[in-house]
Amino acid sequence: MVRRQNDLGKDDIKLLVRRLAIPSMLAQFVNVLYSIVDRMYIGNIPQVGEVALAGAGVCGPIVTLISSFAFLVGIGGAPLMAIRMGEDNQEGAQKILANCFVMLLALSAALTGLAIAFREPMLMFFGASEQTFPYANSYLTYYVMGTVFAILTAGLNQFITCQGFANEAMLTTIIGAVMNIILDPIFILPWGLNMGAEGAGLATFLSNCVACLYFFVLLYVKRGRTYVCVNPKMFSFKRHIVVGVCAVGIPASIQNLLNVTGMSVLNNFTSAFGSNAVAAMGIAQKINSVTVQIALGLSQGIMPLISYNYASGNIKRMKKTFFFTARIALVFLVLMEIAYYAGARTWVGLFMQDQQIVDYGARFLRGFCLGMPFLAIDFLAVGVFAVLLLFSYARLMTISQQVVALNSEMTTLQSEEAKLRAQYELAYDLDAIQESLTTSGTMVEPQNGQTVYVDLSEPNTVKVFQQEEGTSGLEGMFQSVKSIAEEIVTYFR
Repeated sequence: MVRRQNDLGKDDIKLLVRRLAIPSMLAQFVNVLYSIVDRMYIGNIPQVGEVALAGAGVCGPIVTLISSFAFLVGIGGAPLMAIRMGEDNQEGAQKILANCFVMLLALSAALTGLAIAFREPMLMFFGASEQTFPYANSYLTYYVMGTVFAILTAGLNQFITCQGFANEAMLTTIIGAVMNIILDPIFILPWGLNMGAEGAGLATFLSNCVACLYFFVLLYVKRGRTYVCVNPKMFSFKRHIVVGVCAVGIPASIQNLLNVTGMSVLNNFTSAFGSNAVAAMGIAQKINSVTVQIALGLSQGIMPLISYNYASGNIKRMKKTFFFTARIALVFLVLMEIAYYAGARTWVGLFMQDQQIVDYGARFLRGFCLGMPFLAIDFLAVGVFAVLLLFSYARLMTISQQVVALNSEMTTLQSEEAKLRAQYELAYDLDAIQESLTTSGTMVEPQNGQTVYVDLSEPNTVKVFQQEEGTSGLEGMFQSVKSIAEEIVTYFR
């Protein structure tokens, strides 16, 4: 029997937000922290630190782009699964998860192949120069090797959180991040393997592998207590589920893609001012990403709570969750804006001591601060509207499944009817029976509301039955389809 750690429909909202959102926020913070540590170590590589840091910064938009596909499936599928859970539909929830697992595997394979094949033009498009390309290329090559592990972990983590296991989902992210922080100096710095930017990519690859391994161990330990499973017998690829996942996941992914677009435009503009400007932009983007990822984690953490209560019809509880979370996000982001603006040079100085880079970075960071308060509503609004859209689609999907099931039953009945008719024609001469009955004058013409049956065991006998209320057989099936069609029309009105 599947059990949840938190009761999304009854527990206190403030308590649930703390239980669900804080682990999600902490996981996002630790996730971005290891990439910041990457940059710190790369920036301190003797002699080539500035150029290597600029090269690693160019890879930032590509890494975000790859991650957006994991969020497409995770954020798109987890609310749909939460809706099925709210409806107490265990089988439907498991089917959604199985489809999403297959989607993640397919996307991982496609993205790995494309990134390896087109990494040079991609890096040049996102702002690499002849000077920074070798460092960007070495970092990205190793990172891409672990794409399947990164996407599976990030995508399936949403489904674990969806069921109230927020702490377990947080640990999956934290284990990978801590592993990366430990391996970074060993692979990057001269006293270790001295691999430079290439070592940072390799450390990230190994960390993603460890995090993914832990995730599957977690699934094995919690088997029977969670909808999330990796049973190959349940894997499928249903078109209507894929469309439903994309209907919600694509808006969230577009938001990430717009961030990637903004990052690439900024990198291309700053590349005209040299590698120091590009390095400073990369530092400012990383510092700013701390608040962005924490705000995103807060939004993702409460989406299962929003989905569950909307599906169960508790709209008042859903609204209370939204406004309570929005107040928390606004206060947090305003405080972070003040801290970043006042201490911009100090924050940038943690990465590099070069005064030109610090000057550039401080200006960039203060510019990013202007948009921070708007993130409080941005991520929450996108998530909530996605859930509302998904619920409407889920209702329509349920109706369409009924139509498909009825059509299948009709086809079966028609096939059985044809077989029975053929069997009767072999056993009895139906034409002779009809002619005999008509000639003898005993053939009964059916009236309105009557059904006439011929008892084939007694050819001269005709039985008349008054039609019952309601219909059965093929006629009943047609009436069911008609009623469902009317329901669809009414729904769209």
